[in-house]
Amino acid sequence: MSTRPSAGATARALVQACHPEPTFAVTAVAAALGAGVGADLVTVLAIAAAFLAGQLTTGWSNDWLDADRDRASGRDDKPTVTGALPDRTLGAAALLALAAVVPLSLLLGPAAGLLHLAAVASALAYNGLLKGGSLSFLPYALSFGALPSIVTLAAGEGTAPLWAGVGAALLGVGAHLANALPDLEADVANGVVGLPHRLGRGPSTALMSVLLLASTATLSFGPGAPGLPGVLALAAAALLLTAGVLRGGRAPFLAAIALALVDVALLLSRGAALGGG
Repeated sequence: MSTRPSAGATARALVQACHPEPTFAVTAVAAALGAGVGADLVTVLAIAAAFLAGQLTTGWSNDWLDADRDRASGRDDKPTVTGALPDRTLGAAALLALAAVVPLSLLLGPAAGLLHLAAVASALAYNGLLKGGSLSFLPYALSFGALPSIVTLAAGEGTAPLWAGVGAALLGVGAHLANALPDLEADVANGVVGLPHRLGRGPSTALMSVLLLASTATLSFGPGAPGLPGVLALAAAALLLTAGVLRGGRAPFLAAIALALVDVALLLSRGAALGGG
């Protein structure tokens, strides 16, 4: 009797391996920002497709490259560890997603497309080279920081204002710290010693909180007086971070994702402030 997994089981394993929370959150954020700056429906769908392909490439390649390390750590939340997803299948999926990123990105236009490809390349550099070093934060800062301008360029609005890029970069580095917290000890045991591991749990948690609050503050005050939406966003950020830190585990990372959605809602509330920077 064949033990080959069914197509449905493989599809579920691929979803699990793509890091679904950030994959779908980043895709939704980019599409929402596109709509918020006035992009037409076709452009919004193109933005969503390009970002989804980029996120799938990043997530799948991460788990593909880390398969042996995850097995050594006993990561039973990874389908490559449980046997639900063969390494070869995951590698093929990552390469197919990478092949799709190029044409989908260029559909956004030359400037937006090349910037998106640079952001994906930055994320892949993290997966393959920078994850275990003191510069592990850099791809997060670069890739997240580029997101607002990718969207505004695709929408024909020029580059996003500086405050939007800085706020997004702060959010990205904060998310990097939050994502690393649950696995600090296991990562160190397997030779991954990025910035969060070098700082340690306490300092990483404190820095994560400062960066994520700074992100929301930057996006609140960047266009001018924050008004009620900015005040509410800052209050929501403080509550989400407090709840995430107190619960521990994956909660800080999920709080960072929720905070990203709060920040997007804040940006959308500021109307045309994001475009035409």
